[in-house]
Amino acid sequence: MSKQLPVVDVSTASCCVPMVAEPLSAEAATELSRGFKALGDPVRLRLLSLIAARAGAEVCVCDLTDAFDVTGPTISHHLKVLREAGLIDSERRGTWVYYWIIPSALGALSQLLDASTVTSTTR
Repeated sequence: MSKQLPVVDVSTASCCVPMVAEPLSAEAATELSRGFKALGDPVRLRLLSLIAARAGAEVCVCDLTDAFDVTGPTISHHLKVLREAGLIDSERRGTWVYYWIIPSALGALSQLLDASTVTSTTR
């Protein structure tokens, strides 16, 4: 049985406007910086990538640990940082923990960096 992802309304969030369209508020910068800080570590960035590659499905921690040359407790720490940043969520089932991405959190980060409306100028 797969876990349903929660529906989060981000339509009124101030963080969802690309920064090339308007500057961030102090509140939005603080909120978004947690996600970017969590992704600033290569192990966490790769963990998020492995989880996101499941196309919305969940992944068992047992499937993540073999992909790294670090210990299980280190992987658990990195997953905790991603969870506390609001990028992933988890559920314990017996001895295993299952993780999934939070699409709205990733969407806010990616939308902030969307520079597709900027025209290139030569300097």
